[in-house]
Amino acid sequence: PEEASLMPEEWKRSNPDFTVFLPTGYHDGDNEHFLVFEAPKSDELLALWTQSSVEGRGDNRLVLARSFDQERWSDPVTIAGCPAGEEGKQASWGFPVVADNGRIFVFYTREMEKHDIRQGSGAIGILYSDDNGFEWKAGPDIPVPRNARYDNPDPGTPPNWIVWQKPIRDSKGRWIAGYTRTSSNAAIPQPNRNWLDRDSRSAFIRFDNLSEGPDPSALELTWLPRDDSGLEVPHRVYPEISVAQEPTLALLPDGRLFTVMRTMTGYLYYSVSDDDGDSWSRPEPLRYRDGGKPVRHPMAPAPLYALEDGRYLLLFNNNPGIKGKYNQFRRNWEENQSNHLRNPSYIAVGEFRPGARQPIWFSRPRKFADTEGVVCGPKGTASIAMYPSLTEKDGTRVIWYPDRKHFLLGKKVTDQWLRGLTIDD
Repeated sequence: PEEASLMPEEWKRSNPDFTVFLPTGYHDGDNEHFLVFEAPKSDELLALWTQSSVEGRGDNRLVLARSFDQERWSDPVTIAGCPAGEEGKQASWGFPVVADNGRIFVFYTREMEKHDIRQGSGAIGILYSDDNGFEWKAGPDIPVPRNARYDNPDPGTPPNWIVWQKPIRDSKGRWIAGYTRTSSNAAIPQPNRNWLDRDSRSAFIRFDNLSEGPDPSALELTWLPRDDSGLEVPHRVYPEISVAQEPTLALLPDGRLFTVMRTMTGYLYYSVSDDDGDSWSRPEPLRYRDGGKPVRHPMAPAPLYALEDGRYLLLFNNNPGIKGKYNQFRRNWEENQSNHLRNPSYIAVGEFRPGARQPIWFSRPRKFADTEGVVCGPKGTASIAMYPSLTEKDGTRVIWYPDRKHFLLGKKVTDQWLRGLTIDD
């Protein structure tokens, strides 16, 4: 709070068009996994995010705010997890899905009595609402299937998993979400103490009957890929482990699924599925086009959004994990290197290329948001647009983004702003 009083205008640094939430004190200083979506029974936008005093403190909760005009937003209401200033079982990384009958589901990482990686380990918690998100009921937890190769050998300790984006529909209209499956140190020890040097892979959850809006106890899930191995990419420094995380999904015009993942190589990687996620091609570096340069990116989320006009937007940091004095591959960190590598944020426009090896080609990048390296918030980070979301409503396209995992803001991405971001064939 003392630092915030010295920086009262800091939320303006990235030139936002919309302000959703500005922290007011100690207990609401960390705000992330910011997912904005359309309400099913009104002309509102709803915003769901994970809030805490500071990431990792142990007081994560899910909060919800709403707006009729994108300009004015209600105060957030806690719908699960630790009330501000209290202790309890955490609710983290919630993501919403709206069924065809208007029932809103929110799924999240629900902390249990035992945990492996705190706030990343647990069951799938369920909330649902039939009145447009005002009243929420809890459904039965869904256990995450265990994997003997990657999970803690203690059968009472749940696996480590996180979903961070809104699911999309596959070629058959079923909702599917990408998730990170992080190995327990008790199964695959870390080669280094840094948090990003930990074995992990990308996988997917398909909600087979969610569109029908069933009772939560009747939900049917399929865990993909079918071979249970996930998508793996060797670590650049420690190739004995895989680091492939936070898969973002897009449905291609030909019915295939396309996913992009963050890795510890200095580049984004991609994979393609022609059977709705049952199996995937071997991951390879994401390039601007076939035979082009690989897309540089540190260990940070890099969402890919399918636009209504058929194009795609890729949001990324455009550096290979090394920038100035900061280096994510350094063995000994005196400070969190990622806090400075996740800035600025860039956008590249993608277009589908039928018959190409890599089915989406990208334009050159353009800077979207920048903190100019100024740290702020309880994490002391300079990051921008980490764990954002996109809406296209009433002719307005907006990326809703956390600024330094502290302020929650929105910025328009107009066709005029995108003009010139074309792909050379």
